[in-house]
Amino acid sequence: MVESMKRRHLLKTLGAGCLGMTVAPELLAAAARGHFAGKIYSPDDGLKDYLHKIKNFNKPHDGDVQLEHNLYQTFESTVMRLRRLQKLVGHGNFNILNFTDGLALARNYPKVGKFPKEELKFLEIVFYEDGQRYGFMGQKPITEITEQIKKKDVLKIPRSGNFLYKDRSVELFEEIKKEVGDQVILTSGIRSVMKQFLLFLNKVYESEGNLSLASRSLAPPGYSFHGNGDFDVGQKGYGKLNFTGTFTETDVYKKLAELGYLKLRYPEDNRLGVRYEPWHIKINVSV
Repeated sequence: MVESMKRRHLLKTLGAGCLGMTVAPELLAAAARGHFAGKIYSPDDGLKDYLHKIKNFNKPHDGDVQLEHNLYQTFESTVMRLRRLQKLVGHGNFNILNFTDGLALARNYPKVGKFPKEELKFLEIVFYEDGQRYGFMGQKPITEITEQIKKKDVLKIPRSGNFLYKDRSVELFEEIKKEVGDQVILTSGIRSVMKQFLLFLNKVYESEGNLSLASRSLAPPGYSFHGNGDFDVGQKGYGKLNFTGTFTETDVYKKLAELGYLKLRYPEDNRLGVRYEPWHIKINVSV
């Protein structure tokens, strides 16, 4: 454990030096060095302003933290490589692909290409950075970038392309299907660290490097409870609208609420820096 902590500190220090990132002077004195300049965000600094940002989660706001300009080229090449890797293994398999195996596959398939040192350093910096630097206030259930999902512990759910943990999620999903009916579908199950990297960094890419904007709707790698058993549900035929507030107008949502299944991870007006997610089913685990 001590060696692991030393290695993380070394990687983060090397990342700051080799990639030329700038850190605000006040952060250099902090116990944990941040790689994205800005003060640690807290909803208590201004509740009204905080709630406004969460309500308008998909828009940029004053105080949002951006990727440093000199990191952008490395960031873009990393996103493109992750996309190629997902295309290689398929969307379903990518959901449970661990970091170590992902690097090996990329190295062995020229159509993806080996992750160069600067991209590996970037990924490790993103993973080990404190999400509070750019506004994500939730817990971090996955603390190691090399966390693995064992295939014997998961089950692929037919016609969904997603996996669920046998010991904590499958039984609940089957119960929901029995109670709610065939209109309920699994829209997102287990997400490995590698999958969460792609989802989060894709959002950062779409928002032109805005880390705060991305984190208001997608947990940074390590912070997603999809790695621990949480899953998303939706209504059949509703498509991308299942991930919007209009999901609350569906029969599936109304039945879920009526039957008491909506013990939400991110309820309305939460203080975690995350938008309201009425589709996200919370699994009670030790973290």
